[in-house]
Amino acid sequence: MISKFDFIVIGGGSGGIASARRAAEYGAKVLIVESGPLGGTCVNVGCVPKKVMWLTAQINETLALAKDYGWQIQGQGFNWSTIQQSRDGYISRLNKIYQTNLEKSGVTLVRGVARFRAKNCIEVNGDPYQAGHILIATGGQPVVPDIAGANLGITSNGFFQLKAQPKRVLVIGAGYIATELAGLLHGLNSEVSMLLRKDRLLRSFDHDIHELVMQQMQNSGINIMTNIALDSLLKHSDGRLGYTDSDGNKSGGFDCIIWAIGRYPNIAHLNLEVTGVKTNDRGQIDTDEFQNTSASGIYAVGDVTPGAQLTPVAIAAGRKLSRRLFNHEPEARLDYNNIPTVIFSHPPAGTIGLSEVDAKKQYGDARIKIYKSQFINMRYAVSEHKSLTMVKLVAAGASEKIVGCHIVGDSADEMIQGFAVAIKMGATKQDFDNTVAVHPTAAEELVTLR
Repeated sequence: MISKFDFIVIGGGSGGIASARRAAEYGAKVLIVESGPLGGTCVNVGCVPKKVMWLTAQINETLALAKDYGWQIQGQGFNWSTIQQSRDGYISRLNKIYQTNLEKSGVTLVRGVARFRAKNCIEVNGDPYQAGHILIATGGQPVVPDIAGANLGITSNGFFQLKAQPKRVLVIGAGYIATELAGLLHGLNSEVSMLLRKDRLLRSFDHDIHELVMQQMQNSGINIMTNIALDSLLKHSDGRLGYTDSDGNKSGGFDCIIWAIGRYPNIAHLNLEVTGVKTNDRGQIDTDEFQNTSASGIYAVGDVTPGAQLTPVAIAAGRKLSRRLFNHEPEARLDYNNIPTVIFSHPPAGTIGLSEVDAKKQYGDARIKIYKSQFINMRYAVSEHKSLTMVKLVAAGASEKIVGCHIVGDSADEMIQGFAVAIKMGATKQDFDNTVAVHPTAAEELVTLR
């Protein structure tokens, strides 16, 4: 016998849960299917545990400044297992909160792996379920390349399973995940090297972000190796790990190698062939601005789509979809323009809108004006350690509408949220200038730029 629902959500990550609960609030009969821990990548092996480890590294870096402020502190060493247990306990509590919230919302949870039987019918553990509306929100998985010895490395998922701190680490990749993992491990006093296929980190971001972050990381002691074509990973006779490049050069001595070269959509198990849902050349599910796939009644949000792969984006898109389907709001959809994001690097970077290069492509060089400042944060004024902060505004047209804002430095992760509101509302450079500065702060630099 087929169990019937109004809405089936495949995937219990942040986007799927948000959409399921919102649909239930509007009176829909909702089923959500998940085989793993609730919360998806972000809660279990992504932004939440990553931020805990980033904060741990930040504390260590603050302790290093203490003597410059008059504190005599004797370092007693760092206990990896303490923070691991605390972090994992926190995540376990979040998993339970997600389950409780689903129960409170009246959403039916089925544990297992879903696959389509037909366009409007799925199967879980041999049992069929049917709905007029089905959402795919199954997230993604880290990429591991098809090269010799690839299994000697771990992914970002495996990083959160480490029982001890690796002392000498190689991070392979140039994106934000690679940058974040390298930075936090170095901040915990691991010896860190990075291997890049091309010449720089964070290539998709504004050039002032990737240049300053890379410079600061190198200045801090991270060894960034560029333009290396990797051939294989290998294990030496002493148990240490290494790699061979395409020219036959070998390097080694690592306790741990981490793959951080991208992610792919987790959809292979879905049997999409029976639905008519189309995917692009990267295996992602094509959607329109309303999250519709090529098959009527089937939708997709989050990391399975080509859109911005950020937890708040999946949540917002999922909720908008439920409003459209079940709350009589036919035009409800997420506006994907001007989405703020943060790289929890060392130092952190926050960004919203267009890079300088993209702005000039869109508006023309003559219609773009750049306002930028680079300075040493007051935190380091009395310290021997000096870390740069950079703030940058990209202004367009005669009105100098702000179409891009980029920050690198301490508290960039917190600053960008407030400025994102202004930019989303269409703020101009004059609006920034008319705002009284809060002094002394790093954020004031954005309203005093000349």
